[in-house]
Amino acid sequence: MRERRGEPVRVTILDIARATGVSKSSVSRFLDDRSPSNSEAARLVRRVATELGYVRDVSAANLRRGSTGTIGVIVPRLTDTVMAMLYESLARAAGRADRFTIVATSNDEPAANQRAVDMLLARGVDGLVLATTRIGDGLADKLAAQGVRFVLALRTDGVHPSSVGDDALGGYLAARHLIDLGHQRIGVIAGPADTSSAVSRVEGYRRAMEEAGLVVQPEWIVPSTFGLDAGHLAARELMTLASPPTAIFAINDNTAMGALSALAQLGVSVPGDISVVGYNDIPIVSHLPTPLTTVRTPFDQIATAAVNLLLDSHDPVEPIVRTAPTLIPRQSTRRL
Repeated sequence: MRERRGEPVRVTILDIARATGVSKSSVSRFLDDRSPSNSEAARLVRRVATELGYVRDVSAANLRRGSTGTIGVIVPRLTDTVMAMLYESLARAAGRADRFTIVATSNDEPAANQRAVDMLLARGVDGLVLATTRIGDGLADKLAAQGVRFVLALRTDGVHPSSVGDDALGGYLAARHLIDLGHQRIGVIAGPADTSSAVSRVEGYRRAMEEAGLVVQPEWIVPSTFGLDAGHLAARELMTLASPPTAIFAINDNTAMGALSALAQLGVSVPGDISVVGYNDIPIVSHLPTPLTTVRTPFDQIATAAVNLLLDSHDPVEPIVRTAPTLIPRQSTRRL
């Protein structure tokens, strides 16, 4: 910044051109990170730009290119560690593509989702990443009809471009782990029935049970939200059954922690009396008094694929990218 009459004035490309004797167009080219040059003139321009305190006007450059260089991200809430981890991964992936992310939260409410979409589009974002999709909510169809560039992340409607974990595989890995430990009565804290992630994880659990020749009793599958309190209530419900489960697969780590709380209050030992498996591998679960066995969601890979799908100018050959999760065994499960 220069000073004019005591007020700071932005250093421009024209100022650098005058100071170096290099044409304005060449200065612009030499300062563009996308086309680096190591010529003597380019080195001179960059040195003088640094000395003068030049700061690139990204908004003006993007305006010339017909874009803002920003990606809008909509998540239910950032107090949910899973969504915070996804957003951080998206921000890193966008940064590698020379983009910036801005986030809006919707509390998983359809009307708030639409408001968030409208707000971000009004600010000129180049595209949207939605982590709020619920089965049958129609928002993705509406955006597609309007020609809005978007991609779904963590959840999918099965139709539009999506980057998700292979949740069916993750549910299978969780149940298979418990079956291999000798468990046959495996309860499930199942999550919401209108989210693809929860539905697919339960499908994976069912496949593992069927492969093992185990019949799933309807009362073993308890619907819930993704929250701690829901996990607490669901675990209590499972433990009131005439033949309680010897293991619980919780649809995410929050519900697993809620279940651990309920089991502790009931005097049920984990893993002495019952084994528990969660999902996502949020940082806290490895530091619990009984570290939680869980399925790790590959957030960075999901985010990278989401950004690639969003920025790809061609229609994807495979609109839904699924990235494999990993089972992380810890101390909350043991052989029956």
